[in-house]
Amino acid sequence: MKIYLIFIGAMSLSYLGLSQQTVIDSNKYPPLTTFTAQQDQANMMQQLGIKKLRPEPSASEADPNYANYDEQLANPCPLLPDILTAKNGKKITTPTEWWNQRRPEIAEDFEKEMYGRIPKNVPKVTWTVKVTDNEFVGRVPVVAKHLIGHVDNTDYPLIDVNINMVVVLPTNVKGPVPVLIMFGFPTLPAPAQPNPSDMEKINLAFKEMMIKTNPDLKQIFDKYPAYSPITRLPAPSFFAPPVTGDSPPTEQLLAAGWGYCTLETGSIQADNGAVLTRGIIGLVNKGQPRKPDDWGALRAWGWGASKALDYLETEPLVNAKQVGIEGVSRYGKAALVAMAFDQRFALGLIGSSGKGGTTLQRRVFGEAVESLASSGGFHWLAGNYLKYATAESSFGSKTGCDIPVDSHELLALCAPRPTFVSYGIPEKGDAKWLDQVGSYKATIAAGTVFKLLGAKDLGVSNDYNTENMPPVLSGLLDGELAWRQHNGGHTDAPNFQFFIPWASKQLKYERLTK
Repeated sequence: MKIYLIFIGAMSLSYLGLSQQTVIDSNKYPPLTTFTAQQDQANMMQQLGIKKLRPEPSASEADPNYANYDEQLANPCPLLPDILTAKNGKKITTPTEWWNQRRPEIAEDFEKEMYGRIPKNVPKVTWTVKVTDNEFVGRVPVVAKHLIGHVDNTDYPLIDVNINMVVVLPTNVKGPVPVLIMFGFPTLPAPAQPNPSDMEKINLAFKEMMIKTNPDLKQIFDKYPAYSPITRLPAPSFFAPPVTGDSPPTEQLLAAGWGYCTLETGSIQADNGAVLTRGIIGLVNKGQPRKPDDWGALRAWGWGASKALDYLETEPLVNAKQVGIEGVSRYGKAALVAMAFDQRFALGLIGSSGKGGTTLQRRVFGEAVESLASSGGFHWLAGNYLKYATAESSFGSKTGCDIPVDSHELLALCAPRPTFVSYGIPEKGDAKWLDQVGSYKATIAAGTVFKLLGAKDLGVSNDYNTENMPPVLSGLLDGELAWRQHNGGHTDAPNFQFFIPWASKQLKYERLTK
């Protein structure tokens, strides 16, 4: 059996720059709090004076608390907060009033009541390039870099945070190029391989090592002197089929002259309520539980994307003013949050994000406020969000109708930057649980701010209670605010063939070959 020379995906501690063992006197620091997800949620409920939460709806039709899918019952409070009315009742009619008065009000409510605040004392991130490799992805030559962003933990060395990221940039186009940051697991796409001379040296050393381990192997190697146990992987094919809309999104981006950056969310903050005292949230809190308006995982992942953008601003091959953000499902929520709060992101592709993303909080259809407040999802958001799933508490009972902001306003925080909302269809796995209709209503309502700021919205009216969602595969892509529902499942991949030309047009980017 031949052994192929490949890169191993799993990284050792030394590969992450953690090989040096430092003796830490833990008595000098507050002890790490260790909770289960249920204990952490209970701690937050105690802080807020909450005795009981409403149960989350079930996805099973056999359960008595089966999620509502009756459109007649989906809108208990159909009137959304008016984006263009300030808290003092003033009507917002100019961009200046939006930027100076209304936008800060909305951002403050989202920080306090939903996503939490990024602390002012978040430590510095230092990026280290672990690997720089010149590779080919299909026909496209690229430079690929594997980076680790070490968060300074001098003030609390009991927690290590090392952000894992890969950046891949095409080298056959005139730069600098736009880049799309995507949440996922970073891997080098096609590691370069040793030339035949180097491969021969590797085989000689490998044979010697194997013979030392098992002397009987010398007789076998002598019997087959021309045999090389280690061989090169097949070289990139320049006769491979051209990139199409069915190709992986990363290949479509590179073929269009874009770069991409893959960011591992778990290296920033694990997706688990049991570890809110670890990760970047735990590091800043020195291992202690959150306060009600502390940030949740969505805001933490968005912060990580901003730190990735910090690095990209130093990369000469990247146009830092043309960096976008993309995500699907919970990562779609995080991508929207990142774009809303960091105006350096030039555009966003928000895929199948549901509640906490583009779907209206006030809607009772499929996924509910109680779903996000459950022990399986509360860590995404600030503790204060639990108030809106409360059945019994010192302040009574609240629902999604009591939240002072909603997702149409989160989309409005992205204006006038290009924002593409993507969904699939329930029949293929993009479950109706995500409430595509609720997301479309929010996108319609957000359009008023895009127009106020001189951008184009979906091109229909902004009456979210009367506009009907367009048919599948008939996207609304003529403005800075865009919508398209593809006929696939819980992914945005089928929409990339429409997103990339739309985004390039919005950025006025034209691929120029060298």
